[in-house]
Amino acid sequence: MAVSSAKRRHKVRKRADMSLLGGIRPPIAVLSALLLALAGLTALGFGKTEALPKAVRISQQHFAEDGAIALRASLDESITDLDRTASLFNAGDPVSADTVLDKLGNVYQKWRGSAIVEIKSGKLLAARGENVPLLAVDLQKLSDEDGLAPRMVRLENGETRLLTFALLSWEGRPQQLLITSNSLKVPGVSLGKFRAIAVVDAGGTVLSSDGLQAPEEDDSDTVKGEIEQTKKQLRTFARDSAKKAGQNPLTTKEPGSGGFLGVSGSMTGTKLISGERPVAGYATLAAPEAGGSTDATSLGLSVVTLVTVPENTSRVNDPMFGLWSAGALLVIGALAVALLLGTVQGPLLRLFLESRRLTRGDLTRPVTVPRFGEARRIGDALEQLRLQLLGAPAPDGSTGTGGGKRRRGRRVGTRALLAGGGILLLIWSAPMMLVLNRAGDTLVVPQQLVSDQRDRTDTVTDRVRRALNEGYADLLSVATLIGDQTGAGDMTTVLERTMTEHPRYSSLYVLSPDGTVLAQAGDSPADPGAKRPGNEPIAVLGDGSKEPRITGYAELPGRDGALVVGQFRIDFLNSLLKRPGLGQVRIVDAEHRVLGSNTGYRAFEKLPSARLESLVEATNQKAGLSTRPSGVLFRDGEGVQLAAAAPFAGGGAAKSLGWTVVSWQPASALAIPEYSAQNRTVLAGLLGVTAAAACLGWLHIVVARPLRALARQAETLADGDRRTVLYPRHHDEVGAIARSLELLRQQLQEQRRRDTAPTALAERI
Repeated sequence: MAVSSAKRRHKVRKRADMSLLGGIRPPIAVLSALLLALAGLTALGFGKTEALPKAVRISQQHFAEDGAIALRASLDESITDLDRTASLFNAGDPVSADTVLDKLGNVYQKWRGSAIVEIKSGKLLAARGENVPLLAVDLQKLSDEDGLAPRMVRLENGETRLLTFALLSWEGRPQQLLITSNSLKVPGVSLGKFRAIAVVDAGGTVLSSDGLQAPEEDDSDTVKGEIEQTKKQLRTFARDSAKKAGQNPLTTKEPGSGGFLGVSGSMTGTKLISGERPVAGYATLAAPEAGGSTDATSLGLSVVTLVTVPENTSRVNDPMFGLWSAGALLVIGALAVALLLGTVQGPLLRLFLESRRLTRGDLTRPVTVPRFGEARRIGDALEQLRLQLLGAPAPDGSTGTGGGKRRRGRRVGTRALLAGGGILLLIWSAPMMLVLNRAGDTLVVPQQLVSDQRDRTDTVTDRVRRALNEGYADLLSVATLIGDQTGAGDMTTVLERTMTEHPRYSSLYVLSPDGTVLAQAGDSPADPGAKRPGNEPIAVLGDGSKEPRITGYAELPGRDGALVVGQFRIDFLNSLLKRPGLGQVRIVDAEHRVLGSNTGYRAFEKLPSARLESLVEATNQKAGLSTRPSGVLFRDGEGVQLAAAAPFAGGGAAKSLGWTVVSWQPASALAIPEYSAQNRTVLAGLLGVTAAAACLGWLHIVVARPLRALARQAETLADGDRRTVLYPRHHDEVGAIARSLELLRQQLQEQRRRDTAPTALAERI
């Protein structure tokens, strides 16, 4: 029996030693490490001064992306239009070269020059516009795989032209080559007064640029010198952007940022004479779908934009704030850790040692009883058990009922001590989250961001207007080529080919004067018999329905009022509005009703706020005097907000719609220094709360709850319950104390049996 007890005690001691690897020490150690790390991050993360806010650099990157998207779409659209026009001519009867160019010029006004050459003889058959550099075209290599691919040609005056090609083939006639030339200027990008833009090839050469002219009212030497310095900076940015263009687009952006599919970024240059610093954005031409390619993207072009921005030399927050915050956290964290060490860990470890001493039979010294809560209750129980092992009588309930009077320690328990540590840490974390470094009325929003919001909104407006004009031009082209000689079957073929090449339409159909559909492609017309509203080339139908129907009309020549009708996909227009960094974007009609959006919306609803209504109204009122859009920074009860509105300007069929594109976003969504400091402060507070909640919650689970249950069991054992077996929940300090109590229970049982054996023997005699 003695040997068995010795083995059991040795096993208990071994397990108790192993328990010290877990238990109460790791949570407190982890909390200490986390608080030290947070103090270091707080000291290093505050007090920095940003001469150029990150939001300004990001905005220039988005501006370059807008230019790249506009250039890619324009080039691909021109190439597709030329191929489709040639295909439609090839499907019909042969016509003269002059007829082809005349019809092409009547429908599209996008090329600077056009020409038709007989391939076999090299004879020029017809030409329009500026001279096309025919000597740059090798007619003998047109049979190669890339013979008809677009190519760039450098003219003698230094300008660059993009040549596009299409074949004209009729049976019985020599094959002809249709050639068009165009410049590489980015279409429809609003530059404002102080911005430059350039198109760069793969070698870093500037092919075309705009926006670098000196203002007419100031031609001083200083201004001219700054213009030359800016041009030099632009050439430097062009070379740097060409080097970065070959990178993987996924490596140039933050993970999960999405947005532009090509390579893009921003750069800063050296200060100019005026003290301003140039900031550039660059973006490569990228396909609209990930992993895809187009004729335009194969040219290896990039777009670089440059704007000069004044530096902000004022500090947005106290540079000592981080040090003071880190020092306060160290002091408060030290108090919290000291509280846990002195009132939770220390008493528990002393109880662990006292319980082991009793199990080894050392009963001479009284048990050192802690002062608080469950630890005191267990200490009192251990002292009672020591006295009982020395021969003191057990309380009533020694028969196993456990009904003796239980001793209670002070009402402050382990959970209250953990809560006290959490409150100490909240003293630092709560002000960081809710009070300190708030971006209030003193918030400074760089004027460049307001200008960028306005100019980018104007660029989006031009994209939408050009898309509608292109769509209407396609309808005119189809109507012109169908004419009055095509049958219903050929009409359907032409419409289906147009639908395939231009996904902007949901439905295309030919409508007779009496409202009968003669041919159609795509979805069934929503209301084919609806009369054309007036003589407008593009109209909005479906007032009050779930989706506006934007419909274009082109009259068929020689068919007494028959029309080619195209219904635009609303998703196509909405996709033109989805640009990162622009916030929420809406297309509204002349009555300020929403027709399209980059986010969810209800058709024909009003704008969400009165101030946006006022902005659109004011912009439209001055649109007759100036085509400049409006940008404004709102500061009122709804918060600080950037907003801009741009009405349709320029020619084309879409101008008569009277639409306006309006955009807005909260300033808090931008990387402005004041908001960045506020976000870092809130993050520090959240990290403090998270560290406290995680570690104190850990302590509550592995220490407080098991210790509370063990205190009840220890009191029951001290009150005389010898039958309830004590099982440890975990192999830690609390579990080691539970195992020691179980050994003491077994010793008391053996002692009771020894004491009762002589009495039973005497009674038997």
